[in-house]
Amino acid sequence: MSWMWLIPALPLLGFLVLAVLGRSMHWAVVAAVGTGSVGLSMLAAVAAVWGFWVSPPAGGSVTLTLWDWVRAGSFSPSVSLTLDALSAVMILVVTVIGFLIHLYSVRFMAGEEGYSRFFAYMNLFVGSMLLLVLAGNLLLLYLGWEGVGLCSYLLIGFWYSDPENGRSARKAFIVTRIGDVALVIGLFLIATNLGSLDIQEVARKATASWAPGSAIAVAAAALILGGAVGKSAQLPLHTWLPDAMAGPSPVSALIHAATMVTAGVYLIARTHALFVLAPDVMTATAIIGLAGVLVAGFSALAQTNIKRVLAYSTMSQLGYMFLALGVGAWSGAIFHLVTHAFFKSLLFLAAGVVILAMNHEHDIFAMGGLARKTPYTFWTFLLGALALTALPPTTAGFASKELILSRVWESGPGGRILWVLGVLGVFVTSVYTFRLLFTVFGGEPRGAPAHGSGRGAHGGGHGPKPAAHGSAAGKEGLAAGRDGRQAGVVMGVPLAILAVLCIVGGFLDLPRTLGGSPFITRFLETSLPAGTRAGEMPLSTDSILQIVSEAASLLGIPVGWLVSRRAIRVVTQTGGPAARPAFVRFFSGGMGFDWLYERAIVRPFVWLWNVNKRDAADRISDGVGGLSMLLSRAFRWTQNGRVRWYAAGVAVGAALVIAAAVLL
Repeated sequence: MSWMWLIPALPLLGFLVLAVLGRSMHWAVVAAVGTGSVGLSMLAAVAAVWGFWVSPPAGGSVTLTLWDWVRAGSFSPSVSLTLDALSAVMILVVTVIGFLIHLYSVRFMAGEEGYSRFFAYMNLFVGSMLLLVLAGNLLLLYLGWEGVGLCSYLLIGFWYSDPENGRSARKAFIVTRIGDVALVIGLFLIATNLGSLDIQEVARKATASWAPGSAIAVAAAALILGGAVGKSAQLPLHTWLPDAMAGPSPVSALIHAATMVTAGVYLIARTHALFVLAPDVMTATAIIGLAGVLVAGFSALAQTNIKRVLAYSTMSQLGYMFLALGVGAWSGAIFHLVTHAFFKSLLFLAAGVVILAMNHEHDIFAMGGLARKTPYTFWTFLLGALALTALPPTTAGFASKELILSRVWESGPGGRILWVLGVLGVFVTSVYTFRLLFTVFGGEPRGAPAHGSGRGAHGGGHGPKPAAHGSAAGKEGLAAGRDGRQAGVVMGVPLAILAVLCIVGGFLDLPRTLGGSPFITRFLETSLPAGTRAGEMPLSTDSILQIVSEAASLLGIPVGWLVSRRAIRVVTQTGGPAARPAFVRFFSGGMGFDWLYERAIVRPFVWLWNVNKRDAADRISDGVGGLSMLLSRAFRWTQNGRVRWYAAGVAVGAALVIAAAVLL
């Protein structure tokens, strides 16, 4: 494993090449470097995981120390990479999904101004995420953590000429920064109390030194949870996620499927030893996750923008992962992270094809009838939707969501309530997913409604625009999109691969009621605890719970159709969104969180800034500056060009120096 460093290094090298030379490169070379670097990283990851699987290392992990980073007494974190079962799963997800998204982007972004800049940012994004998941200590993990935060800002605001896109990028950076500050404080707390940030050593020392439920354990876990909540867009730091749709569709797929938002889930799973020592924080994690499932689900029901529906869906599915983490279903959370990467990247990429086919339109009520115009995209989108709604028997989402819900039921008396609300979330997920599917692909084609197209930062971002100097391949790619009959080979292949993964992904851990084997759970056992009371539920009870859950999912299909028909009539025939009921407008606005934050935080802060913009510190600074200007004028007066004045000045100065020497 001495070459394990190549996995994050290759995308980072691609970033350096494109950042320095990209503007002078032909678009085909840019695409080859950008996509090829991630493809090679994927091959290196596959080889590393295969070697790990065939010859498991002693202790369940292997660490590669590259160099010492910091030395401050006994505190000496190094730049080291650790491969264990958890990081093995994560590097496969990041590289495979990242490569497919890069491949898709070759054609989607063709002819776009800033083509090399786009791939440079994407390479840096993937490299930072790989560094995060392979980091052997929390300090290096935080470096990758900040890297994905920076890249999210750069990519969300990729079309920076639109001020609203820049605003969305800043919002994402600032809101997640709140969680980042909590994480930094947590790292300081851990380092000062345990004397190390090495992940394995922190787990050992914390287990040996901190009593379960102790204040220090609760504080450390709560601060880490704060960081995870920000990055994974959970309540109350979730408001940046819908506006992140300002970026291109491949960016949305990368942020929402394989990187960034899953970093918080990974962080909690990686530091599970601290959370086990803080049961109250685990309970809070479960409650936050379940609240996110329901708030995001109901918000998605009222969206009119295709990408914002999927954005709220991401928040909802991340909520299920947090729910699993909160009840100790560590492997279930990671399994759902994997399956979510399959179906959510597929849905975003298919949505990108739809947006191209509709000439950059994002409003779902301006679409319709696309199942006939874009049959390939329709079938791939449908498979992604089936996985998202957890329809049986073998879709990826069905297997992972059932694993989570069964562990929630087993978690104790409180788990029964969480399970009921989780099943409600399954129903809501099915309703908003099939509302989207029927509205976009069903019925007859509809023209753009009078209230606008739904483009812009808050409407999901501008679509890619053909540059005047665009390449032939770029023009062909856009033409294929506008034709509406094909995604093109370069864009179509990733859709096909992801669609297959959505179907076969469930076999990684198929429920025992269907005769499945917990492959991924067993693989992760060397890195993550199995959880409490796992597998104790009678098979008959498990079957009943699955039937109820799947009934909720199936019921969502006709309800989604009814909601779609009703919404189309309201929007297209009775005056647009203003005619919708007040509660629908409430859900459309994300349940008022942005409204509340604007009035409770943003406006008071701006008011205080205006009041305090001429405070005492500024007056001192202005005084120093004024004094400097005054002295400058005085000294400038002495430089008058008269030689006799200069000679007199030298003489007076010499006399003063001699006098000082004699007297002192």
